[in-house]
Amino acid sequence: MMIKKRLDFDLIRLRKEYEQLLPQLVAFARETETPEHFKEKLRCYLAAVKEDHFREDVKKRLLLMIDYDQSFVDELSTGNQICINTAVYLWQFLNGWLTEDFSTDLFLDLFYQFLFLQQPLVYTADRSRVKRQMNRWPTGLDPNVIAIRKANKERIIRELIRKIDKRHAPSSKYYFPDGLTYEEKYRQVNEWWSSSRFHLAMALKGPTELNTFLGNTLSEATMKLLIQAKRKGMPFFVTPYYLSLLNIEGKGYDDATIRSYILYSNELVETYGEIKAWEKEDLLESGKPNAAGWLLPDEKNIHRRYPEVAILIPDSMGRACGGLCASCQRMYDFQSERLNFDLESLKPKESWDKKLRRLMTYFEEDAQLRDILITGGDALMSQNGTLRKILEAVYKMAVRKRKANEGRRDGQKYAELQRIRLGSRLLAYLPCRVTNELVEILREFKEKASQVGISQFYIQTHFQSPLEVTPEAKQAIEAILSAGWVVTNQLVFTVAASRRGHTAKLRQTLNAVGVVCYYTFSVKGFRENYAVFTPNSRSLQEANEEKIFGRIPVDKQKELHHLINHHHSLGKNLLRFLKANELLFAGTDRNVLNLPGIGKSMTFKVIGLTKEGKRILRFDHDISRWHSPIIDRIGEVFIVENKSIAAYLRQLREMGEDVAEYSSIWNYCEGETEPRFSIYNYPDYSFDVTPEMTNLQIDKTVDE
Repeated sequence: MMIKKRLDFDLIRLRKEYEQLLPQLVAFARETETPEHFKEKLRCYLAAVKEDHFREDVKKRLLLMIDYDQSFVDELSTGNQICINTAVYLWQFLNGWLTEDFSTDLFLDLFYQFLFLQQPLVYTADRSRVKRQMNRWPTGLDPNVIAIRKANKERIIRELIRKIDKRHAPSSKYYFPDGLTYEEKYRQVNEWWSSSRFHLAMALKGPTELNTFLGNTLSEATMKLLIQAKRKGMPFFVTPYYLSLLNIEGKGYDDATIRSYILYSNELVETYGEIKAWEKEDLLESGKPNAAGWLLPDEKNIHRRYPEVAILIPDSMGRACGGLCASCQRMYDFQSERLNFDLESLKPKESWDKKLRRLMTYFEEDAQLRDILITGGDALMSQNGTLRKILEAVYKMAVRKRKANEGRRDGQKYAELQRIRLGSRLLAYLPCRVTNELVEILREFKEKASQVGISQFYIQTHFQSPLEVTPEAKQAIEAILSAGWVVTNQLVFTVAASRRGHTAKLRQTLNAVGVVCYYTFSVKGFRENYAVFTPNSRSLQEANEEKIFGRIPVDKQKELHHLINHHHSLGKNLLRFLKANELLFAGTDRNVLNLPGIGKSMTFKVIGLTKEGKRILRFDHDISRWHSPIIDRIGEVFIVENKSIAAYLRQLREMGEDVAEYSSIWNYCEGETEPRFSIYNYPDYSFDVTPEMTNLQIDKTVDE
């Protein structure tokens, strides 16, 4: 109960809490004349603390914060140098000498750290509690949810009929000939509903239309914000299908996780136009290497961070999406209009075929590249013909690269293509995009690509909530699995998605339909993401207290690997595997943050706090994977989080959560990147690859 009260304490009330529960700490501050003397007192006090496993961890983190106090560090995401004054602020606070406006969040975080020395936190993960937390969250396959969405579809179809009726000329294939009755119009729209092109053509692109289709249920404040966003030029794109997933009744199910994907926050709207690229390697200048040291043939089409993998963004409708996610990591690209929703203008031009050949030459002639992620935007937004051309170009490149290796000696051979991935959220946004023709394209490509050394075929999708796993999505997933491709999921750990049991339920729901979880990403920490940002400590808490009940026993991992790679009735077989091993789900994903220019990691330590109470993290890279050599030149990596722990808990409380269930979050101050599940590792070659790295230029990058 006290955690709820303390979240609302002002500085005076919180200082009284220190005086009552941490009197020795207060005495240290008031009997010392300088912050340096205060820190020496703290060091002596910590040295004398009775040691046990729990106190030792707290002691080390406090000593680390003291060691970093009054030092300067370079914050990687902003490039700014910041001064850390955690202990100085605490000394001033306990003496009542603060001269600036400070947040209680800083001193609340420190309060719990020192309290843990006296009252060590012993938290035991509880399977029955996690199951209870998971059961709070319905799925899109639940009968009552399906019934609500059936009513939603009826309402939306009525609005679509009105929208199409207003067209005075057949500007597209979706119009009504003269003389149709209302019933005939209804049947026509209901038939069109199964076409992805219809949903894209009828997508809602403005706040007024959105509100109409939602039964005028958006608040005045929300409408004002969305209108402001439109005036600033923010793109807006929601398909009728995805809109039907929202619940406007106020009862039935909580849709906050999916709603936060289409409704923008104040911070996002305010900063739009000034958003910076979080991934520094995406800031490119022609002829110069990116932040990771890689030279690229085209700054618009290829992104690269690691030696073995590169992202391909085609000049096609794949530069658009089935909707704009409010927490999109590529919001910078939408802002600069490299990605957009002008679908007609995105259709590939004649010059694209020539450029595609040039881009494939880059892969072919690179010594280490063996993994292509085709994304955007969204890979499946490309039309079938365009996607077939891209995959055919990949296949021919793989053949040429393999052929060229025949003339190279062992130890000088180039890496051959082993993995092809298509990044798409359309399985959640617009599952009717998965047609028989698309499945056949995927099947044909896999059959012939398997003959030239490509052995891993992944659709890398993004379900954010179990509510997005609908009957339509289930059917689309099963169709892709039938083509022999593995479907993996990446979740963005927003505030709504981070609620207790939510991510665990999503994993369980996806496993049941044959999807394997890949990454759980922390939200990028810039201000535009403030409303959806979840502190990394909560990600650690989720991994240790909830995902632990999906941890695959070491002696069962080969069995699961084999099961996934053979695809046959994967959902049913996966459920049998989970039941046999008493697992709630398969926790095959890694909880990570994408560090600018560095890569994915959750290896960090808290080294201080800002005056707002935001944690300052010192990161190390993921030692389990191969990085660009730039990693050896970068040194220590520091990131300031977007939000304090206390501010995050207040958000949860506003959403109806019992924040007492999150009380152990303060204790998560040190993380370690989880190991990768075996299906995400590259297979071994039958030859030795050259150690040479081509298309790499480190010195200029460092000098810059």
